[in-house]
Amino acid sequence: MAKEMPLTKKYGYLWVTLGFFVISLLGHWLFAWPAYVQEQQEHHEAARFAGYFMQTARDTFENWQSEFLQLIWQVAGLRYLLYVGSPQSKEGDERIEAKIDHLLKKVDPQHADEVSRRIEGRYPQK
Repeated sequence: MAKEMPLTKKYGYLWVTLGFFVISLLGHWLFAWPAYVQEQQEHHEAARFAGYFMQTARDTFENWQSEFLQLIWQVAGLRYLLYVGSPQSKEGDERIEAKIDHLLKKVDPQHADEVSRRIEGRYPQK
């Protein structure tokens, strides 16, 4: 039986993406502070954490609304639909399998059925 892949490898892309996300979010919040302080000084007002937090949170959520939510739906939504087996994803899989079966019969007609059964036994359909 095949060994289970560790979570760090299995979800490697997720961990790298999450790392980039955290680094960019921290960078946004760290670099926003000097800009906020400068803006407050130009208006001859004191820099307060509450004002900084509200302004930076607003900027962050505006960015998420315009960019991240759209991208998340495109990536995660498509991935989910492929996972649950939407008609579009099944159609593609069935078409590819039919082509591969046809090629296998052309390449090795005597053993094509045996190879197909072996593959089906190792990787049963959902």
